[in-house]
Amino acid sequence: MTDAVKISEGSPYDVVVIGAGPVGENVADRARAAGLSAAVVESELVGGECSYWACMPSKALLRPVVARADARRVPGLSAAVQGPLDVQAVLAHRDEEASHWKDDGQVAWLEGVGADVYRGTGRLAGPRAVTVTAPDGTEHRLTARHAVAVCTGSRAVVPALPGVAEARPWTSREATSAKEAPGRLVIVGGGVVGVEMATVWQALGSEVTLLVRGSGLLPKMEPFAGELVADALTEAGARIRTGVSVTAVHRPAPDGPVTVDLDDGDRVEADEILFATGRAPRTDDLGLETIGREPGSWLTVDDSCRVEGTDWLYAVGDVNHRALLTHQGKYQARIAGAAIAARARKVPLLETDPWGAHAATADHAAVPQVVFTDPEAASVGLTLAEAERAGHRVRAVDHDLASVAGSGLYADGYRGRARMIVDLDREILLGVTFVGPGIGELLHSATIAVAGEVPIDRLWHAVPAYPTISEVWLRLLETFRG
Repeated sequence: MTDAVKISEGSPYDVVVIGAGPVGENVADRARAAGLSAAVVESELVGGECSYWACMPSKALLRPVVARADARRVPGLSAAVQGPLDVQAVLAHRDEEASHWKDDGQVAWLEGVGADVYRGTGRLAGPRAVTVTAPDGTEHRLTARHAVAVCTGSRAVVPALPGVAEARPWTSREATSAKEAPGRLVIVGGGVVGVEMATVWQALGSEVTLLVRGSGLLPKMEPFAGELVADALTEAGARIRTGVSVTAVHRPAPDGPVTVDLDDGDRVEADEILFATGRAPRTDDLGLETIGREPGSWLTVDDSCRVEGTDWLYAVGDVNHRALLTHQGKYQARIAGAAIAARARKVPLLETDPWGAHAATADHAAVPQVVFTDPEAASVGLTLAEAERAGHRVRAVDHDLASVAGSGLYADGYRGRARMIVDLDREILLGVTFVGPGIGELLHSATIAVAGEVPIDRLWHAVPAYPTISEVWLRLLETFRG
C-alpha cells in the first residue's frame, strides 16, 4: 500500500499564476500592485526559460563573440584581438549570468512583492481551481476569486525522426548550458536560435554546419537580413546548406559521433546535433481537459490575454502563440495584470481600443526583435511581404548603412542595410528592419515610430545626432521624399 496523498486546502487568492518565468512574475507583480492577492506556482526554477536557458545565457555567450568581431574592425585595436577567445572565461561568465542555475534571488523578489510561491506542478482542476503537486507528493488546492493566469511558456520541439531519441540531441537548453565546445556541431534550423548558436559555437572553436530546410536564414525577417547573416557566418567558417531536410539520425555509441542522413542522399557526421526547429506550448500536463480544452494546445486569447470562451482564465506569453519573445510576454503581462485588476473592480475595460490600457495591440502591429549575431539583425512591425499580404498600399525604402558617417567610424568595412515600410495612405511606418554591427540599440527608435504611428512629416523633425549610425533615419526619409 502507498501512503495517502496529503492534501492541503489553501485560502482563496484573487489571482493564481501557473508558471514563474518573467511573464508569470510580471502578472503577479501587477496583481499585487493593484492590491490583489497572488499565488505563483513553479515546477522548475523561478525565473523560467529566459533566465537560465534562453535570453540571459545565450546573450552572455554572444557578447564576447560580437565584441571581438567589432574590435577586429577598429584600426589600432584589431591587431590586439586576433587571438582566440578564452572559452572557459566565456562559459564562466555565462554561468554567472544564469545565476549558476539557482533561483534564490528571483524567489526573494517574488516574495518581496507579496506573492506566495508554491513549488510543484500546477494543473487546472476546473474553473478558478488549481492543484499543485509538490516534489514530496503533497497536494495543495488553490482557488482564485478573479483569475487564473497560465504562463507556462513553450518548449523546444524535436522532430520524431528515426534514431533521434538514441542520439540525445541538443535543444536550445543544452546549447546554452553546454560545459565545453563540441569539435563538430550540426545545427538543424535557420531561425533565431539556429543562427545565434551557430555564431557562438563557431567562435568558441566548433566546426559548425547549418542545415536549413528553406532557401535561407531568418525566414521571418526581410530576406536581406538572412543573406547578410549567412555571408558573415560563412566567412567565419560555418557551412550552410539550404534546401535540405534531415531524414534520420544515428549515434551507435552513447559517447560517439552522430551521423545525420539528409533527403538528398548525403550524410553529415558531428559530435553533437542541435535541433532548433520550433516551439510547442507547455500545456500537455496542465489539466486543460477539466475545462473542456485540448491538452497540448495553444490557448487563443483576446487582446486582454483572456482565453476565449472564459471569464476567468488568462494565457500570457508564449503559451498564447501571439509573439514568442520574452519582452513581448512581459508586455502582455502588464496588459493582462491591468485587465484582471480592472475586471476585479468592475471598472470598464479599454480592450477594444487599439493601444488602450487593456489591449496588447503591439502583438499585432509593433513586435520588436533583435538577433544578436554578427552582424546584428533587428526588426519591428511588418515586413514588405507581410504588409502587402495584409492589403496595405506600401513602399519599401532602403538605404545602405555603410554610407552613414557613424557606421564608418564604428568599424572599417562596415556592412549593413536599413529598410522602412511606409503606409502610403496614412504616411506612417508599418515596419523597420536594420542589419549591421551595433544596430540592436537603434531598434527602439523604430519601435516608437511604429507603435506611436508617428507621421512621416513629423519624423522629419526628429534630428539624429551626428556622427551616429542613427543618421540612417535622415537618409531613409530623404530617400522617401526624393
